[in-house]
Amino acid sequence: MISTEEFKAGMSRWTTGVTVVTARDGDRVHGMTVSDFTGVSLSPPLVLVCAGRDTITREVIAAGRCFAVHVLSAAQEELSNRFASKEFEHERFEGLEIQTGVTGAPLLSGAVAVFDCRLESSFEAGDHEVYMGRVEKLILHDREPLVYHGGRYDRLGSFRARGEDR
Repeated sequence: MISTEEFKAGMSRWTTGVTVVTARDGDRVHGMTVSDFTGVSLSPPLVLVCAGRDTITREVIAAGRCFAVHVLSAAQEELSNRFASKEFEHERFEGLEIQTGVTGAPLLSGAVAVFDCRLESSFEAGDHEVYMGRVEKLILHDREPLVYHGGRYDRLGSFRARGEDR
């Protein structure tokens, strides 16, 4: 059997975009940085996110039955760190411009893409909960995405080569 450290080292070789998932249950909002995000179906449009079972965001998604996935831009590295840190977990939204999505999920500005989702289903998988959401609204912007590989943030060479940095 492989160790947790070995598994994490292997997964760090997988280059991924960086997302922040936000959720609302009444007046309660929460969010966290998530690397486990993927599209599942074109018709209906479904996405999947994974949240650790010990996270507050998991509780808010389950209770509020909505969430938004923000594919972060290269300019949002600080936002990724803010939503990943447990130190100021209850202050993540302070000072941020927040809109309300059609599902009721809190929406952040500046992302490459925002998937506003209603919760379709969920199931336990190891130490995580897997959430499948139906995309009710999609917001797209032509910005360079934030990329994560080998335990650090990176940028896409194609954007740098074209001189684009939005």
